[in-house]
Amino acid sequence: MKTDRRDFLTSASAATLGALAAGYPSTTAAAAAKAKEAPLDATADTVIVLWLGGGMASTDTFDPKRYTPYEKGLDPKKVLSTFPAVDTVVDGLQFTEGLEKIGKVMDRGTLIKTYRAADLGFILHSRHQYHWHTAYEPPLTVAAPHIGSWVSRTLGPLNPDLPAFIDVGQTFDGGEKESLKAFHTAGFLGSEFGPFFLVEPDQAVEAVKPPPGMSDERFAKRYRAYKKLLADSPIQQHGSEHQRDSLLNSIDNAHRLLSSPKARKAFDLSQEPKNIYDTYKVGGRFGLGCLLARRLTEAGARFIEVTHGYYPFKYWDTHDNGHTRMKELKQMIDAPIAQLVLDLEARKLLDRTLIVVATEFSRDMMTEGKPEKKVKDQVNVPNRIEGLQHYGMHRHFTGAGSVLLFGGGVKKGFVYGETADERPCTTVKDPVTTEQLHASIYRALGIPHDHHYAVEQRPFYVTPDGVTEPIMELFG
Repeated sequence: MKTDRRDFLTSASAATLGALAAGYPSTTAAAAAKAKEAPLDATADTVIVLWLGGGMASTDTFDPKRYTPYEKGLDPKKVLSTFPAVDTVVDGLQFTEGLEKIGKVMDRGTLIKTYRAADLGFILHSRHQYHWHTAYEPPLTVAAPHIGSWVSRTLGPLNPDLPAFIDVGQTFDGGEKESLKAFHTAGFLGSEFGPFFLVEPDQAVEAVKPPPGMSDERFAKRYRAYKKLLADSPIQQHGSEHQRDSLLNSIDNAHRLLSSPKARKAFDLSQEPKNIYDTYKVGGRFGLGCLLARRLTEAGARFIEVTHGYYPFKYWDTHDNGHTRMKELKQMIDAPIAQLVLDLEARKLLDRTLIVVATEFSRDMMTEGKPEKKVKDQVNVPNRIEGLQHYGMHRHFTGAGSVLLFGGGVKKGFVYGETADERPCTTVKDPVTTEQLHASIYRALGIPHDHHYAVEQRPFYVTPDGVTEPIMELFG
């Protein structure tokens, strides 16, 4: 079915409004019985998603192909990678130049080479990001929860003073903002399971404490007054009993966080030694987000997503100057991701923390979509490259992309899948879908792939129809 931006927004808004009238999403008797009979042994307690929104080119990052250096008059069809390959700590595994630090910690993790994004028609970033974060292809008549909300609802917080689902770095001030909002919610599960947003990591502590000068007594009075105001809110007036309770629970959770000095310390990056802080700071908002994720994991957070925010034509959305911009993007992620792995390992937390480094799809010089299912080109590629602005991976490629996994029970120094060495550099062995990736993340947390809640008198699964199983070969 062909869906344009207007259709996507309309259906997403309708699904969100419909969620207001929904009853409490309960576990079905069959699901409860199955969980009781055969509980899964979790290999992870916490998940950290490091989201590189915009479409990271795998052949210029974690899956290098033949290197073709820049020169004027270059035939773009000859360009597969714009960086030379460098060895990692794992025998036979190479990354592209500029990712040496991550390469040195790959003996702690797994590289998936063959993530295949879904065929959703004309490529729209927010649509693919919606699919990645919910495992459901839009549009839907039910508001699908973000993966973090599924985890929050099913497992709850590790530390009751902390939000179970924390989103670091996401903003809604750029293009496609309404579409992005559509999946940064708990959907039908209710607002208490939605993300706790922190845009700027180095200012996070200010978001979790009362205003300066406010006494505990005054803060308590404001809290009581605010709860009275909620009684006149649209949800309290027109929502279902579940939605009304969920809103009140989310307010209680926020109050508990604001009232806990010990929990607030986890959000305070100023307590970090300068040398550690500076290692992460080279990555800007994303890098400091990785540092905050480490501190939150230490404090008992359950699900954390870190991103630089998605902005059309910025960061990984490289429609031009792909090679030049990629140098800066690698500097943003290389040291922070590697340091996060090392820090968690040093604190004996890595084995029970699953780190997922992902993006919505890859990029290629020539192919838009998949070789067997091309879609309308969005980037003009000249017959000859006469300037650096045309040297890089600029078209959206969904045939194969890279995902990194660390800790949480996954294999160490392992590579899953195989891609072609020549264009189209697509998947040739062991493709991985969004649904399989989600099922595998849930499996690490001990959540069955067919886990579901009843909404509108029918089951809604963590992955569509609950039939997609995890990739057990990823686990050690």
